[in-house]
Amino acid sequence: MVTKEQVYEVLQTCYDPEIPVNIVELGLIYDVAVNEGKVAVKMTLTTPGCGMGTMIASQAQKRILNLPEVKEASVDLVWEPPWDPSMMSAEARGKLGMG
Repeated sequence: MVTKEQVYEVLQTCYDPEIPVNIVELGLIYDVAVNEGKVAVKMTLTTPGCGMGTMIASQAQKRILNLPEVKEASVDLVWEPPWDPSMMSAEARGKLGMG
């Protein structure tokens, strides 16, 4: 059975093309739920007006669907709570020169 950890691992291979940090380290993933082969992800974007949002969500969904035993995957964009830089991992802040 697929685990949350496996989903997070595959999400770490997804990037906003404008930022050289994966969406997990950026703090864009708010929730991952796994239930009998169905995966539901809630994620946000660095800004609501990001034109790449649907592309990033689609990329994440495709990668999740490639995991063994995943039958369905949904990636929903949410705006609450609003994203801010404090949600990034320390590693992400270092990569972006934000100390």
